[in-house]
Amino acid sequence: MSDKSEAASAIPDEIPDCPHCGKPLPLCICESVELIENKIQLLILQHPQEQDRALGTARLAALHFRDAVVKVGLSWPSLSKALGRPVHDPSRWAILYLGSAKVADLDTDKEIVAINRKGELEEHQRAILGDIEGIVLLDGTWSQAKALWWRNAWMLKCQRVILGPKRPSRYGVLRKEPRGDGLSTIEAAGLLLAGLEKRPDIAETLNASFERMLARYREVQAEMPELAPKPKKKDYRGHKGHKGRKGAKKAAKKAAKPRSK
Repeated sequence: MSDKSEAASAIPDEIPDCPHCGKPLPLCICESVELIENKIQLLILQHPQEQDRALGTARLAALHFRDAVVKVGLSWPSLSKALGRPVHDPSRWAILYLGSAKVADLDTDKEIVAINRKGELEEHQRAILGDIEGIVLLDGTWSQAKALWWRNAWMLKCQRVILGPKRPSRYGVLRKEPRGDGLSTIEAAGLLLAGLEKRPDIAETLNASFERMLARYREVQAEMPELAPKPKKKDYRGHKGHKGRKGAKKAAKKAAKPRSK
């Protein structure tokens, strides 16, 4: 190994992480974070194996909001335990649902849609969405997020919502989403809170922050590729990696029909 290679491989260990966003300092954009006074609470549950510090957005999203919590783990006995404070009515919390239902398949052009357990449009959309007091987002790869869903039965008490974004994720080629309506955590948070609070500025602020993060990533990738390596292709076909076509269909069918307790 050359001296140059040895020096390059040692760089990541010498660079500290930001205590706020968790990213290596060269990738940190915390100095540009604009604080938002949100009325609707935000809870982000991150799978412990989601370790993409370079391109992950959960902590960056939470930093923008006065009332936001990020928890890392696999399961919590209740919404209150996950949030760290009492929640008297979980049904007034919405969770971004991971099933097969898509806004494009429903008779609506809304970007935020409340659905029932059958994946159908809820009646009285305006009343349901207007009564939401908190949002739960699951952070991780598609299979990791599904694992969080299956391990936390209390999520069945929350109102399911799905998104129909007007444009694809800003990740672009940096991270391919498994579905066309897939968004980064920060984009989903921006779309949800902006729509529910009727404040377009929330989405504008978070999307601008996300674009700054991606721009910083590309800059660092060009100068220090060992710190911001090119993302590896992720396998979204099942919970345990390469399962083949039958395994993918089985996982999709299971995800579309959550068990009730």
